[in-house]
Amino acid sequence: MGLLEEKIAIVTGASRGIGRAIAEAFAREGARVVICGRKQETLDQVAREIGPAAKPMACHVGRLEEIESMVAAATREFGRVDILVNNAGTNLAHGPCLDMDETQFDKMVDVNLKSAFRLVKLVAPGMCARGSGSIINIASMSGLRPQHHSLLYSMTKAALIMMTQSYALELGPQGVRVNAIAPGLIQTSLSEYYWKDEQRSAEVFARQPIPRIGQPREIADVALLMASHQGSYMTGQTVVVDGGFLLSSL
Repeated sequence: MGLLEEKIAIVTGASRGIGRAIAEAFAREGARVVICGRKQETLDQVAREIGPAAKPMACHVGRLEEIESMVAAATREFGRVDILVNNAGTNLAHGPCLDMDETQFDKMVDVNLKSAFRLVKLVAPGMCARGSGSIINIASMSGLRPQHHSLLYSMTKAALIMMTQSYALELGPQGVRVNAIAPGLIQTSLSEYYWKDEQRSAEVFARQPIPRIGQPREIADVALLMASHQGSYMTGQTVVVDGGFLLSSL
């Protein structure tokens, strides 16, 4: 049997990158995985490639009505949700902090932070009632150290880390574990600004004990630990997976 046999998972932002890698890992270990993203046709293709364990459901996580509809549909089809991965995120406001405006602020909070709050509010009560569940938030090393010209991204990821700890503190006695992963530079479309530019990527790798870019599957392996019984004594933690990049600040 797989590590997640008969478990039901929701993974947001699962059409590519880290979210897709997590969905693939969960499906491989026996879970039924609701994969969420904005475009149904893209999700349908991903589901075909993952296999019958993947259920594609379009959902814009910045919109409450779409989140509610997706969770309701998942619950109707599968009866419960055992694992929630809040992976969907954006970094649309890249630039000097004084150039940021309120529209960008609100958008970043809606997608990177409020979506996780809304999903936990919808899913966690059922987990608590059953006395079992795992919630995984995909944060960032930028939530632990400020990223230059990325005020709003760093801010929302730092808040997500504190949200993780607060939920873990309150939900742990009811059997629900809540953890976060803080990736470093991973080869995804969200981080193209850094790794596609040879000079920028060289500057990053010069500071890393492991001098290469990370892969989405390396984040998925940590998520699998957190979701399964192998992580049963872990809650409230933020696991940094950054090739050792943050060590350069010590």
